[in-house]
Amino acid sequence: MRGWWREITGLVLPVACGGCGSPRTPLCDACGRALYGTWPCRVRPVPEPVGLPVVHAAAPYEDAVRAVLLAHKERGALGLAAPLGRALAGAVQAAVPPGTGVGPLILVPVPSTRRAVGARGHDAARRIALAAAGELRGTGRSARVIPVLRQRRAVADQSGLGARQRLANLAGALEVAVGGTGLLEGGRVVLVDDLMTTGASLAEASRAMHAAMKPGYPGSIQVSAAVVAAPPLSFEINRN
Repeated sequence: MRGWWREITGLVLPVACGGCGSPRTPLCDACGRALYGTWPCRVRPVPEPVGLPVVHAAAPYEDAVRAVLLAHKERGALGLAAPLGRALAGAVQAAVPPGTGVGPLILVPVPSTRRAVGARGHDAARRIALAAAGELRGTGRSARVIPVLRQRRAVADQSGLGARQRLANLAGALEVAVGGTGLLEGGRVVLVDDLMTTGASLAEASRAMHAAMKPGYPGSIQVSAAVVAAPPLSFEINRN
């Protein structure tokens, strides 16, 4: 109900740029360039958690990009899902470049807790993933969102936790839903999220994906990761 009300109010109320507050536009040109105007590159948190797949990010988490992500996730500016999806699609393209001979792209959102989704009124990562899949299909790539990851136990709020605390908090917290592995056959899995900070969530998501592949599973799985934003210091100098 809350998500529906936000959708309606977004259509009838005046809008302002989610990045800088400029009137009459959900995202101005300058903030759009900050979000998806540069080529995405690989990011590495320090320290880098064991099991973290290769991660590409579209933009540094600062200034306008930070404001846009928070406006979408925390303040219900749902119209920003489209430009955020465009940015995420660019990061996915960098993670799995066109012409690499892989199967269809399968975007697997890192799940938020039920408590967080309920408080916000929407699942930010899943909404952005759906927008990104649409962007990718518009470029001619086969892409779909398959949310097979589930929370298997309760976790504490991550805000305020350090890198080691986040790893301990999330260890063993995710699993693939029953029957989920069959949905992944023949595709290239890309874990997606709006933001990477310490990398703990993506490392746990990757662990859960690989753990679901039991001995004797007929297929193999390659896991990459893509996010909209990451801390500036995590960006590699050599963009790739």
